[in-house]
Amino acid sequence: MKTTAEQRAKLDRAQEIIRYNFQNERLLLSAITHPSATEGLNVRFSYERLEFLGDSILGAIVAAEAFERYHDIDEGGLTRIKVSLVSGASLSSVARDLGFSDVIVFGSSETGTGKRGLKTALENVYEAVVAALFLDGGIEAATDFVQRTLIPSMSLDMAREPENPKSSLQEMMQEHGITPTYKVLETQGPPHDRTFVAQAFAGEVGLAKGVGRTKKEAESVAAKSTLENYDYYCGLLKGAPSADAGASQE
Repeated sequence: MKTTAEQRAKLDRAQEIIRYNFQNERLLLSAITHPSATEGLNVRFSYERLEFLGDSILGAIVAAEAFERYHDIDEGGLTRIKVSLVSGASLSSVARDLGFSDVIVFGSSETGTGKRGLKTALENVYEAVVAALFLDGGIEAATDFVQRTLIPSMSLDMAREPENPKSSLQEMMQEHGITPTYKVLETQGPPHDRTFVAQAFAGEVGLAKGVGRTKKEAESVAAKSTLENYDYYCGLLKGAPSADAGASQE
């Protein structure tokens, strides 16, 4: 495999950080290469496809660890642990601490994009590296890396229900560039005994519904239910528009 001097140096440094020597270095090179550096080339030369695979593998590794570690936590708590640990903020922080900022191969068009662009790239590269390890060394190699770098951040506190589900959902959705909104779908009962049915939205994608005695309570229940089924809704969000769905957020 022909590489430039920059690519060779970054490959060597990446393998030191990961503590793994790749048999197929092309996998690792793709994992650390930003799409801006592969303009005009096949999509397989950047981290985009590997990121897709790594997201699923990472989720499975973290879910299995939480399941085995916390025997008394219900499904909702386990989901909150998983979602918190694999969030963009968590992955980008871990990747930065590992030194991935120094090994990402950027194209000239990405120069000067600032911290926001780097944060997203760090998150994507971490997931892509997990996929590259899986493809090169099997699930053991991927698990060893995740266990060493990410699992130490796992804690029981992550299982707690958020005091403000709407704020928690907004923080997590904004990692996808989306601000959740809410719409009251139905009002039931007489004026003195009303029940409201609200639904959360991410752009035009309808998320979970909630029922409450007030609009705010119904919206809070909808946000909480969305958080508890976050993996499912993340799947729906792939390619979802970031514009509001015309719903109001109170």
